[in-house]
Order: sequence, then C-alpha cells, then structure tokens
Amino acid sequence: MTAEPQQTPSSRAATAFAGLHRAGEPLLLPNAWDHASARALAGQGFPAIGTTSLGVAAAAGLPDGAAATRRETLRLAVALGSGPFLLSVDAEGGFSDDPDEVAEFARELYAVGAAGINLEDGLGPSARHAAKIAAVKRAAPGLFVNARTDTHWLGDGDGTLARLDAYQLAGADGVFVPGLTGLRAIEALVRHLEVPLNVLHSPGGPTVARLADVGVRRVSLGSLLYRRALGAAIETAADVRAGRTPTGTTPSYDDVAGLAAPGRVAGHGPMREWT
Repeated sequence: MTAEPQQTPSSRAATAFAGLHRAGEPLLLPNAWDHASARALAGQGFPAIGTTSLGVAAAAGLPDGAAATRRETLRLAVALGSGPFLLSVDAEGGFSDDPDEVAEFARELYAVGAAGINLEDGLGPSARHAAKIAAVKRAAPGLFVNARTDTHWLGDGDGTLARLDAYQLAGADGVFVPGLTGLRAIEALVRHLEVPLNVLHSPGGPTVARLADVGVRRVSLGSLLYRRALGAAIETAADVRAGRTPTGTTPSYDDVAGLAAPGRVAGHGPMREWT
C-alpha cells in the first residue's frame, strides 16, 4: 500500500488558501504594506492577507511596477510568511523577464510560507507571461498563482479572453482582471473561465455581495488601504495645524507595539491557527 505524501506547512497553507476561493462566498483579500498593517488586518478576522506592490514600493521610496522591489518584497514575505494568516504576495511581473528567475523567486516565497503569488503581465507578450506561470508551477506546484492581465487597467479590454485562456492553459490557479467593473462583463467572464476570477474592488463599483452573485470568487483591495492610510495621515496633520480635533480610529501606542509581539495578533491574544 502506497503511503500518502505528507503535507508540509507550505503545502497546507496553499491548500487552505485555494479553499477560500468559493462560489457565493468570495475571498475578500485586504492588502498590507508592512508587518503592522498585515497583523492589524489579521486581527480583524481576515484569514488571508495580500501585499500591495504600490505600498511596498512607496514605503521604500522606490517606483512600483519597475521590478525595483524584489528584495523588499521578499523581506516582507519572510516577516509575514509564518504569521497566523494565509499570505499572498504581489510580485509585480516576477521582477524579471526570465521565467526561470521568476520561478526561483516564487520558490523562495513558497519556502518562507507564502500560499499565493500575484503575477501581472503589464500588457507584455502573453506567451512570456504564460511561460512564467508554467515555470512557477514547476518550481512550486502548491503555490496559488493568480495571473493578472492589465487589458482593462492599461488598455481597452481587447484581448482579455485570449490572454486568460493562455494563462489558464499554463497552469494559473486563478486569474485577475483589475479595472473590470461591469457586472454583465464580469458574469460573462466567470462563465467562460475554468478557474476563479479575481476582481479589484472599486469604491464606486459593485459591492462584494453583487460580485458574489455573478460568481466572482476573489475580491482584492489592492493599494486602497495604503492610499486611505496616507490620506488619513495628511488629514490628521492638517486638522492639528488648524486647531481641529482629529476624527477617526486611532490605535493606542500599546496596540501598535503589540503588533510586533511574536505569537500575537491585535485583538486576538494568542496566535490563531488557520489549519
């Protein structure tokens, strides 16, 4: 009798993460930019946390989407990969045009505990992006690959289906079409796809409940939280300068200091297990 292969912590995390992509109950994925923001979000009960490439880049004083933050992205993954939540890493285009180099980076992410990776095509050649996806799945088969196309973000939506078909065929576990907000178009895409569709939440667009109704299985917040946090900081400074009392939620010093404590998540005491 052949023994069942034993799952590693990384493979258990990846399996659990894939299981959160459910029809009728999509994964709402908030995106963190540092250790404290990820821990604070986990403390609100979010079982999975993504990273935002814009937030990571801006916090380091580097450009987003320019393959400049490989080191910072890996460092954050190392800090968060053993946390009491499932982690998906926004890796831009994989920080290289070489599929083997992208695969090696994905393998490193998987080794430190990441359950998923988000890879964007930036409207580059779809064959090259498909080659990256295939290489990642060979190097880290358990890692959930969310393949993003920027046809709606950077273009007019032309070629979306052909790109997504290529990415599915290459082994993508899910596909991401930021900038797509029309419910009819989203529903048609869901019907076409064999893997979960991820859309980016738009403050003026459909609610999570409406997206769930048309079959979306993952809704990301992208850089929204980071940009809102910056906005709140600017407003608070302006209020103090003008003699006004700042409004909104302000965590205490001890609350924030507690986010750095090993084995603790704000609002939950001892570390929770996701298994």
